[in-house]
Amino acid sequence: MSKFAWSYSSLDLFKQCPHKYFRLKVKKDVKEPYSQHLVYGNELHKAAEHFVRDNTPLPDKFAFAKEALEVLRGREGQHLCEYRMGLTRDLEPCGFSDASVWWRGIADLLTLQGDRAYIVDYKTGASSKYADTKQLEILALAVFKHFPYVQRIKAGLLFVNANDFVPTSFEADQQMVRWEQWIEDAARLEQSIKLDVWNPRPNFTCKAWCPVLDCTHNGKGA
Repeated sequence: MSKFAWSYSSLDLFKQCPHKYFRLKVKKDVKEPYSQHLVYGNELHKAAEHFVRDNTPLPDKFAFAKEALEVLRGREGQHLCEYRMGLTRDLEPCGFSDASVWWRGIADLLTLQGDRAYIVDYKTGASSKYADTKQLEILALAVFKHFPYVQRIKAGLLFVNANDFVPTSFEADQQMVRWEQWIEDAARLEQSIKLDVWNPRPNFTCKAWCPVLDCTHNGKGA
């Protein structure tokens, strides 16, 4: 069995449906369908990275995001774009691809400002109505480990198309309490891998979006 490592997206997929995780990540006999939305999102992330880090002009198709990105670029501090972080099982900082990595994640924009830091995650959804800041939490917990002098983090989801920003914040002295649920959920995933048990979990994606067509809960391709 290969070494266990997880990310926010892989753990989120497992929590949504262990069977879907198995088919996409372990057995790999099913793939997510090609998505224009995914391509668009990747292009936006790359454009924002070059704009903030290198002062590269935004492509015309993303000109609408210029004002918001200028605010982020103008913030004092050290800007780290698409910043990759890893943590060991003992919650020690390590490289994204190190042999000892247990968790890995990428911050779209991390700004360091003394004992303060800012994390921004770009979103291309049309609405922030169902915004979930849990990804920001795990990134913040990693930042506290990689930059132990940081004591407070302000973070937010920037919905560029909706022109909306969903803020949250994290304190260094709360990190161990916040880690408890992540460690518990990751252990559950690791246990499924060890036991090779992948029970389906019906959820809102089953009939409309799930690519596992032969699942009894899907109904589109059975």
